[in-house]
Amino acid sequence: MRRRSIIRAVLVAAAVPFCAGLVALTMTPTDAAVGGSGPYPADYETAASLSNHTIYRPGTLPAEKMPIYVWGNGGCSANGTSQLNFLREIASHGFLVIASGSPNGSGSTTSQMLTQSIDWAVAENGRQGSKYYDRLDTGKIAVGGFSCGGLEAYAVSNDPRITTTTIFSSGLLNDSDDYQLRRLTKPIAYFIGGPSDIAYPNAIDDWGKLPAGLPAFMGNLNVGHGGTYGQTNGGEFGRVAVLYLKWRLKGDTTAGTNFVGSNCGLCNTQWQVQQKNLTLGGGPSPSPSPSGGTSPSPSPSPSPSPSPSGGGPQGCSAAYSVQDQWPGGFVASVNVTAGGAAINGWRVTLTLPTGAAITSLWNGVNSGTSGTVTVSNQTYNGRLSAGQSTNFGFQGNGTGAGTTVTCAAG
Repeated sequence: MRRRSIIRAVLVAAAVPFCAGLVALTMTPTDAAVGGSGPYPADYETAASLSNHTIYRPGTLPAEKMPIYVWGNGGCSANGTSQLNFLREIASHGFLVIASGSPNGSGSTTSQMLTQSIDWAVAENGRQGSKYYDRLDTGKIAVGGFSCGGLEAYAVSNDPRITTTTIFSSGLLNDSDDYQLRRLTKPIAYFIGGPSDIAYPNAIDDWGKLPAGLPAFMGNLNVGHGGTYGQTNGGEFGRVAVLYLKWRLKGDTTAGTNFVGSNCGLCNTQWQVQQKNLTLGGGPSPSPSPSGGTSPSPSPSPSPSPSPSGGGPQGCSAAYSVQDQWPGGFVASVNVTAGGAAINGWRVTLTLPTGAAITSLWNGVNSGTSGTVTVSNQTYNGRLSAGQSTNFGFQGNGTGAGTTVTCAAG
């Protein structure tokens, strides 16, 4: 069980004044470090076409296309400069960074604002006359957030355009939200403030519930919940965030060596490190290498009901399992595996028990919500090579046990 009441109070209700006070105490004019430490001195601006957001970018755009990083602030604060030093540091290394909220703004943000940031960046990259026209790498997009902003990042992490998710001093507040972990399919990284961080227990709980095979990194630095965002260039959190994004969004394997393997650059330092399924190439590894922490926790063993169909070796099979069940609701996962030949599209037929109904579904497109339901692939997960697997998941009302599945290719 999660420590809901205390953590909710800090991450949501109390985080806005906490974060404001933190910046006031730790950020002085000499700490501002205008431009960041990267090769592309950066600052922030606003755009009329993206209201209530703050855009961090290099003053002179680099020749190479810039990956995109969208950010949710601590306390879900609508102050887009509340982590100014940290975000400008990232931009100075050749990234376009968009924070929810206007500069020194007030009020609260929502997870939808992160999606708005992505939509805007993709549109600007394709709009002739935009300063960003064909200057952004829209195939490399990361989402991140601090504290309450981390909860916002979780909420949109299943967006197919997102390459990786970064969670800073945050963790899901309720066990009923664990479906957000089950639907993760892209690499994730946690940067937490150590055992004194109020979010630490929830982050560790999330870590233990990640899907099997998901590439994941966790680093704990014993600085508490406030992190190092207000320090010069974002401090140590700024340094490691840049390294992680260079690896995941720019393919910089030298930067990646800080996170991978038992002798990683952050291993055996002030950081306490855990790893799951990490390789420098970004694919899963069968031998995770934890360092400075407990061994990765295996995901619960599913109870699959494989149902091959679609013409023998050229078809596909589906395996259904209930991931979580509680009075009145459940979360389920379906693994789809190609047969002996590649397939270009799949279709799974679910027969739900009486009283069960789908309320939300990810990584697939459903027709119907109860009784016999057909789920087809999304545009990004329909093409599978021989023996390759993908998955989709859903949350439902009622009881998940007793559902049957069949799969057809094409």
